[in-house]
Amino acid sequence: MGELPAYVILGRGRWANKMQPIIAGEGRTVTAIEETRQGAFETPPNYISRLAGAIKASRAQIAWLCVSPGPHVSLMTQAALEADSHVIVEKPWYGSAADTERLQALARTKRRLLAIHFEYLLHPEVENWKRNFGPGAALRFGGNFFLGRPDPTGIPTMDNLGSHLFAIREFAVPSSEICEVRCAYERPEERLVWLEHGGRRIASINLFQGSDRIIQEFMKKVEAARDAAVFPFDLDFALRVADQINAFKARRSA
Repeated sequence: MGELPAYVILGRGRWANKMQPIIAGEGRTVTAIEETRQGAFETPPNYISRLAGAIKASRAQIAWLCVSPGPHVSLMTQAALEADSHVIVEKPWYGSAADTERLQALARTKRRLLAIHFEYLLHPEVENWKRNFGPGAALRFGGNFFLGRPDPTGIPTMDNLGSHLFAIREFAVPSSEICEVRCAYERPEERLVWLEHGGRRIASINLFQGSDRIIQEFMKKVEAARDAAVFPFDLDFALRVADQINAFKARRSA
């Protein structure tokens, strides 16, 4: 583990362009594969083989999939694993339960780490919640995630922004009851989670504060876990978060 790992970014959008200088700023070599779309007449096996070849040719140890969510992400994840790379996937996770288990099994077989990037899980106060409140039984969880800019993704707002909030709940206080979760674009900026007990707020985290290096901390956590090839924020975790979001949306529309 003495040598710093090299990264390859798959994607060419806003997030891919943001991630490259962050990774390079930590002294890591980083290259990019921009041609990540499956061709109109490209079969899934050929698509996987093409991407796996490009990832292997990059000589990177960690592949970071900086692309919009969709069925292609499962294929890209398989390609990265078949190239013998550790893999980081961006939220939200739209893979099925069968896809999730298949990819996790492939990662275990190859002894490769398969992680999903929920940006705010490495906020220091989130870890404090986990230590101080345990599973969070008898607590009520709430959160707001508002961004001032227009939506650049086209992803359902609760899936994209809400996944940050539900991931925090799943990690720190999974037994808490959800009292309120609101997400929106083109609103005054707010990124806040809180806990209630007995009708009063007992704790809150302003996610703006203390989050200036959480991507870099995520990188360190991934790199430190490579020898064990296990990671707490894997696709099983991401699937639980997705299930919670879907259940919340169903209750809200009932």
